Amino acid sequence: MTPPPTRERLIVALDLPTAGAARELVLRLGDSVTFYKIGMELAMAPGFFELLDWLKAENKRVFVDLKFFDIPETVARAVRNLSERGADLCTVHGNQSIMEAAAGARSGATRVLAVTALTSLDQGDLDDMGFSVDIADLVLSRARRALEAGCDGVVSSGLEVARLKAEVGDRLVCVTPGIRPVENRVEADQKRVMTPTDAIRAGADYLVVGRPVRDADDPRAVAEALVAEIARAEG
Repeated sequence: MTPPPTRERLIVALDLPTAGAARELVLRLGDSVTFYKIGMELAMAPGFFELLDWLKAENKRVFVDLKFFDIPETVARAVRNLSERGADLCTVHGNQSIMEAAAGARSGATRVLAVTALTSLDQGDLDDMGFSVDIADLVLSRARRALEAGCDGVVSSGLEVARLKAEVGDRLVCVTPGIRPVENRVEADQKRVMTPTDAIRAGADYLVVGRPVRDADDPRAVAEALVAEIARAEG
């Protein structure tokens, strides 16, 4: 797999209440950001698909993060619809048949990512839910299954990326959320976090950053700083 261009490795999460607010942030960021994530909050607001179409018309790449989990046929139809709209990435969260259905339905440039373990979960959370497994082992198991199912990549915390890449190499794209400019800074609901430099050096292909950009006084300056940090980490 050819590494993505440096600037494209930053995915800014448009975690905003309205499509209008999302457009305003995109316009403020200008050409400093080329890749955006749109997720559940915006999907519950008017104008979600119009926003997706607008982003594509602006020559932006789009990561639709809705973590599809339903019967395989329903998931396949959802992925097929997103492919037709030009979504670049989408997420699936389910068993082998669900992942296989999603992978089999994609077309064009759309890539399917399997969710491993949410960055809002830590080992204590897994224990509480009755999963008697180490979180790193769970992530690796999910990655293996995603590869077998034909998925293009996974969503994984930076804390597990190095081990994951050591096993699967470039056969799976690794998209890493929970990125924070300050090392291991726990913020709100994110528990397993990592700095951009550490995540890139661990093997992450793309970094998803939301609040540090969205809530900044100067979002463009923060985005540019993140891209510069990614470039230094690549070197």
